[in-house]
Amino acid sequence: MKPLKIKVSITLDDDIVYQIKQLSEQDDRSFSQYINMVLKRHIAEKENTQQKAQG
Repeated sequence: MKPLKIKVSITLDDDIVYQIKQLSEQDDRSFSQYINMVLKRHIAEKENTQQKAQG
């Protein structure tokens, strides 16, 4: 089963949009899929950093 998606509206700098579009095309993903992937990785990295700091 696919996870539920929620539509959000965000404002990004022009250069960030351009770079993400380029990277998403290279990775054969949609703009939205690529942002979702990047955010998931960032959250995982933050969680790992916090776990290492606690233990």
